[in-house]
Amino acid sequence: MTDSVEDTAGPAGAQSPGNEPATAPEGGYPAARLRLLQDETSNGPDRRAALARLTDDWLAGLLARHGTAAGLSGTALVAVGGYGRGELSPRSDLDLLLLHDGRADAGALAALADRLWYPVWDLGLALDHSVRTPAQARKAAREDLKVQLGLLDARHLAGDPDLTATVRTAAYADWRESAPKRLPELHDLCQERAERQGELQYLLEPDLKEARGGLRDATALRAVAASWLADAPRGGLEAARTRLLDARDALHLTTGRATDRLSLQDQDQVATALGMLDADALLRQTYESARTISYAADVTWREVGRVLRARSLKPTLRGLLHGRTAGKGERSPLAEGVVELDGEAVLARTARPERDPVLVLRAAAAAAQAGLPLATHSIRRCATANRPLPVPWPAEAREQLVTLLGAGTHTVPVWEALEAEGIIPRLLPDWERVRCRPQRNPVHTWTVDRHLVETAVRAAALTRRVHRPDLLLVAALLHDIGKGWPGDHSVAGETIARDVAARLGFGARDTTVIATLVRHHLLLIETATRRDLDDPATVGAVAEAVGSTRTLELLHALTEADALATGPAAWSAWRGGLVADLVKRVAARLAGEPDTELRGTGEPTAEQERLAIEARRTGGPVLALHTRAEAPTEADTGPETPAPAQEPVGVELLIAVPDQPGVLPAAAGVLALHRLTVRAADLLLLDPIDEGPVLVLSWRVAAEYGSLPQADRLRADLLRALDGTLDIPARLAERERAYARRSRAVLAPPPRVTVATGSSDTATVIEVRAQDAHGLLHRIGRALEAAGVAVRSAHISTLGANAVDAFYVTGPDGAPLADAAAHEVAAAVERALQ
Repeated sequence: MTDSVEDTAGPAGAQSPGNEPATAPEGGYPAARLRLLQDETSNGPDRRAALARLTDDWLAGLLARHGTAAGLSGTALVAVGGYGRGELSPRSDLDLLLLHDGRADAGALAALADRLWYPVWDLGLALDHSVRTPAQARKAAREDLKVQLGLLDARHLAGDPDLTATVRTAAYADWRESAPKRLPELHDLCQERAERQGELQYLLEPDLKEARGGLRDATALRAVAASWLADAPRGGLEAARTRLLDARDALHLTTGRATDRLSLQDQDQVATALGMLDADALLRQTYESARTISYAADVTWREVGRVLRARSLKPTLRGLLHGRTAGKGERSPLAEGVVELDGEAVLARTARPERDPVLVLRAAAAAAQAGLPLATHSIRRCATANRPLPVPWPAEAREQLVTLLGAGTHTVPVWEALEAEGIIPRLLPDWERVRCRPQRNPVHTWTVDRHLVETAVRAAALTRRVHRPDLLLVAALLHDIGKGWPGDHSVAGETIARDVAARLGFGARDTTVIATLVRHHLLLIETATRRDLDDPATVGAVAEAVGSTRTLELLHALTEADALATGPAAWSAWRGGLVADLVKRVAARLAGEPDTELRGTGEPTAEQERLAIEARRTGGPVLALHTRAEAPTEADTGPETPAPAQEPVGVELLIAVPDQPGVLPAAAGVLALHRLTVRAADLLLLDPIDEGPVLVLSWRVAAEYGSLPQADRLRADLLRALDGTLDIPARLAERERAYARRSRAVLAPPPRVTVATGSSDTATVIEVRAQDAHGLLHRIGRALEAAGVAVRSAHISTLGANAVDAFYVTGPDGAPLADAAAHEVAAAVERALQ
């Protein structure tokens, strides 16, 4: 006799006791089940309920047949968990409890259990099962929270209904009695699961059940409601849970597996099965559902905490603390019409949202500034009043929005509450197009809308660096607003930003600045990491686009905030240093200063000259390694925060070698073999009149893992690569094959190689966008070498799994390539990478 829950499992190929075939006489169940799952007219809640009823009848028949044959009475078969709720997905576990009154013979009871469980296993269905008396079930529930939660959904299938009723009644009574102790335990379980699985509403491959905002959280909210201590907001909650269940059903049917993870390779099929346009539509609906459940969970757990804190105060103590106001709570003013009550920002008794359209923004700003949640009932009062703001907005409304955006991390929960209650789309109609919109680029951590809010949060920390914090914060909120429209999101976003800024009441000049920031929010980072900053044309193009030093100042802060809000791969001290260098040069150009600090491509540093002389003397490559560090930016430290240690940004590797064919691909190949990631590369040809030319390569590298290799090992391998005794292509191909065997294949878009027309007056810029891989730079170098062009400099940029590299090339005469020749080179490089 089993006294505890046992997981899924019978032995492989298990057969019912006595070699009884699984299909006789109950063999009609498998065929009926298959017909139901293949019936395209039945889906969603109806199919889950029909599958549960079909399974109920089958299991009830098993108990009736085998219980009667064994002469057993005083037993009941009970469905618990999801099956108990009557929601049976195609590959769901069957959660079953065999209850008995304790009078049956142990051997006969065990035999009955076998005759119930084995047919389930024979059909390949997963099973969680236990055999208990009502007293044992009650004891197990007290000891194990998961057992107790399962019993809250107990449903009678067959046998003695009084046994089931006894267990259900006791389960609810015990749960309500123990709720003050068990609910914090349940909350901790939910938080631990969220930390483990992440937030469903932001994951590209979410777990529909375990991630935060998934089906587990929805079940937890049902348990909270059953405690009678608090209840979840009902608006949209059941519909959100149903959509997640529908997605899981389609996932089970398309994969044929009991999986809850919505993998990338399955999303198109699942979307088709649900009648959706594409995988993005599926993800967006999934994110919206998860957001509804997450918001309901936040509100509910906050209410649970408030109730439990109130209960912890003894009645006498409450009377002493509050006197005549006991039970009414202390109210502390936060802003006009807004007060703090029980740890929340709420509307004051005198507030009149139907007469005060700015009230909702004032309350949100006050809550964020105070670090308090904004009470749900207060938001709903404002929403119900439905008093729209005049267009353009009055100055106070605009100021309150800027105050809300400038509150830092406290902005996020308040903004999410406004969004959950439908306030944000009323204030900003264009927001609906980016709401819950997924971003397929793995560099991005957030959906488009959350990324915009996160960028504003990051920008709030940079407001002391700019002359107009309000323009920075609004531009941060709008910089990717164009992603809800077709075409280049920066171009579309510029138009939308103009409309929104005018709607918010900004003047014509400020509106133009905001639109410029949105249009060019990628300009600095892309230019700094992909273009030659020593080329006067690069600085001139940025200066022309920006137009003024004040706009440049704002764009610099927006660039940093955007990158920090994107994800860890999008920003580093190295990238920050490149952007700061570009900003310094552009500021000098805008101020009318001569480009005296620009180092021409023909002017070597003292160390480069020394290495070149040594290379000419020895006739071979000479290497030097230097560790570089970058001081933290202003955003990394506050006035009361001690400055962190300098952040290492890699190693500068200088290579000087007498000029000969194949130097670039050979050097790049050697670095790849030694697992060094190239972040930037510059090439300089020194050609004195009376001595042979020397090529000087300046690399910024970092070790993929482990320590850096010794310079003498790099030099030895470079010598072998140049004289042909080290077959770099073969070695890299061997490593790539080994990597492919160990890793799951990733379907990546094909490489794209283009000519960046107008990017330089002195060279042709070839831009390569491809999946990052070992030896990519080596293959590009070989292709450029084969095309007969000279590489003057290279600018390497890697974002997650994507490489965006720019190469400044010239013809044999040192001049830029003709247009036709440039496109031929680009096509040759693209063919080589394919």
